[in-house]
Amino acid sequence: MKQIKNRDYASTSHSGKVMLLTCTILAFAVMNGTMFNVAIPDISESFKLTPAQVSWVITSFTTVFAIGTLIYGKLADFFPIRRLYTIGLCLFALGSFIGFLSPNYETLIAARILQAMGAAAVPPLSFLVPIRFFQKKKGKMFGYLASTIAFSSGIGPLVGGMIGGVLDWRYIFLISVASAFAIPLFRKWFPDEAKQKGKIDFIGAALVGAAVTSLLFIITTVNWLSVLFFMLFFILLIWRINAISYPFIEPKMLRIRKYTVTLVTSYLGNTIVFGLIFLLPLMLRELYELTMLEIGLILFPGAIASGLISKWIGKVIAVRGGKPIIQFGLLLISSGAFFISTFAGTNTLLIALGLFIAYLGFPLIQSGTADLISSNISEKENGVGMGLFNLLNFLAGAFSSALFGKLLERGNSSLQLNPFSLAGEHLIYSNIYLIFTVLGFFSFFFFSFSYRQDKFSSLSKLKRS
Repeated sequence: MKQIKNRDYASTSHSGKVMLLTCTILAFAVMNGTMFNVAIPDISESFKLTPAQVSWVITSFTTVFAIGTLIYGKLADFFPIRRLYTIGLCLFALGSFIGFLSPNYETLIAARILQAMGAAAVPPLSFLVPIRFFQKKKGKMFGYLASTIAFSSGIGPLVGGMIGGVLDWRYIFLISVASAFAIPLFRKWFPDEAKQKGKIDFIGAALVGAAVTSLLFIITTVNWLSVLFFMLFFILLIWRINAISYPFIEPKMLRIRKYTVTLVTSYLGNTIVFGLIFLLPLMLRELYELTMLEIGLILFPGAIASGLISKWIGKVIAVRGGKPIIQFGLLLISSGAFFISTFAGTNTLLIALGLFIAYLGFPLIQSGTADLISSNISEKENGVGMGLFNLLNFLAGAFSSALFGKLLERGNSSLQLNPFSLAGEHLIYSNIYLIFTVLGFFSFFFFSFSYRQDKFSSLSKLKRS
């Protein structure tokens, strides 16, 4: 393909195909995680695994995936996106095919690691596509991507449950194998970018990986040895990024106030969203004794609605930017969490309504964050900037699942935090959803106040000049 300027690519005949292809592959990557989680009990039974052993089926994937999102983001600052997509999808499909054939537990773990090494390319590269190729329409494109994530995460358990129930857990892998058919299309439709000059700090990348891995072990195992390792790797990483001229993570980027405020807000918002998604199936199973399919049907309306509002999100971002989108998203998830907190243990239709409200906030936070990140850092830093965004999204999910899972293990509570709760004897769920509500409103005020302070700071500087 003839080389063209990235900013001019939106006017080419392939532009619509590029965006459709990007959203489709992102859906495959997101569904891979949510579909696979429902297969864990069957995998444990197939290989006669202990709970500790079967947990590595998830942990091995999530650890490599978390580190990979940041590394691919950094690589995208130097290498063409279509080349990185090609490598990622090859690894993703290969790992999925090995997983489908896996005769034993060890092969399955190796397959999951390969899957993660490939799937990690998809989120950061997908959010770079609008920045690189659709500058004038990036708000609209961010809306499509965020809605794809929300929709795919919602229907994943439903699809996985149907495939695993009708066929076998191995056939869930075959859906991810199909991603390999997209490689020729990426090679054909994506622009031929030139390789950029620069160095990559692989030692810094290794320290980031070690720090993230030890942090994940802290979250999942609550082991003091993991705490010591995390502190050691984190200190070495701080020293490294300040000691060389081409650090893996540029420290000056983290000193950009709007960028860091947006990242922190996104992390807090996604902690609530992933906590909702993690906790709700457990609540529906315990309080209502619903089947996997019935739980999926309750998740489905919110997922569908999230997928349908992408056009509206794009229009708002194009006119007003990402700030009001994030604020509205935080208010929606906070309101939805409070609704569930109040009606936990009552009619399932009320629970579905609360989830529907909260789910609408998910694509708003994702798309608004992506827009503000791309607007507040330089073009050269967009790759690693989006990599950090996706890494923190994942850590939010891991932290939320571990923390609120530990709270559930403590059993029910006799303390009623929500004075309007109708939960009766199941107050633990009502209380956790009220924590989500408080965290959501805190995030809203933190974000709004921080951006207001920046506005006043800019006005005072303008007056002094």
